Amino acid sequence: MKPSIYGYRLSEWQDYLASIGQPKFRAVQIYHWLFQNRADSLQAMSDLPMLMRQSLDASMQFTSLQEVTRQVSKDGTIKFLFRLPDQATIETVIMRHDYGNSVCVSTQVGCKMGCKFCASTLGGLVRNVTAGEMVEQVMMCQRLLDREGERVSSVVLMGSGEPLENYEEAMRFIDIITDQEGLKIGQRHITVSTVGLVPAIYRLADEMRGITLAVSLHAADDETRSKMMPVNRAYDILSLLEACKYYFDKTGRRITFEYALINGHNDKVEDARKLAALLRTIPCHVNLIPVNYVPERNLTRTPQDQIREFADELERQHINATVRREKGSDIAAACGQLRAQHGAE
Repeated sequence: MKPSIYGYRLSEWQDYLASIGQPKFRAVQIYHWLFQNRADSLQAMSDLPMLMRQSLDASMQFTSLQEVTRQVSKDGTIKFLFRLPDQATIETVIMRHDYGNSVCVSTQVGCKMGCKFCASTLGGLVRNVTAGEMVEQVMMCQRLLDREGERVSSVVLMGSGEPLENYEEAMRFIDIITDQEGLKIGQRHITVSTVGLVPAIYRLADEMRGITLAVSLHAADDETRSKMMPVNRAYDILSLLEACKYYFDKTGRRITFEYALINGHNDKVEDARKLAALLRTIPCHVNLIPVNYVPERNLTRTPQDQIREFADELERQHINATVRREKGSDIAAACGQLRAQHGAE
């Protein structure tokens, strides 16, 4: 299978072109064609030598993603199902906000983390998504937004998969979409979500990327979290929070903690007090998420008045918290609902 033309950092393009006797400035030309001019083929890159275009055409895949379905929510959210060259499928979402358009990218086909409230993990992990395939998800969304005179303003790695388990490709993806010769998406407009892979959080902190880290916490004690999220048996809450403190100390970036409210599991006022006690020393924001319906999971969301009580208790304990505004749940595009739909037509 030929690699995606979108899957290379600018520096990697420069090194590759130098190795085949081409000047390095051609790399900038290619980036401009791909990301600024939105070229739909190599042949459209008219200022590149014909032989060079032919050579690249023979060795690289220009379009790896095939759109299978597109669904539009009543709130304007758009969900795509894309087929990859090996026939695996992933989902990608455009979310519309007052401040711009956010794209939710899948970093793996499926997921092996086993979180009990999430659809992505139901079929296990099939494979990692390449950096090029991640970039193409963003580009497919950007081409649609071009028709409206709008742009992708932020990217969240919150689709199917655990981004930090696919670390190298996820970081290459971020480097590509933030390059100033490309899409120019600011690093502060990139959010990486993780179930809490502690060694990878330390690594990410040491690389000083300046991106937002969103940690799926979902419980305030190890017993509850281990039942909901098997990863907690490897990296308990204390070790996870130590890594989060380190991340803030290194980057100065406030941590976002995601907390799905599940009726009868983690949603009592006492849970809110325990959560506040855990987080009091970490500059953070808590994103409360009324759990979204997944048929196979048989979990229900906390009643609205109880959600408000939970949020109010966090605020009383001086923990900044908001209840996430639901987007795309009517097309199964909301948090925890994305999945790999194998063999979807």
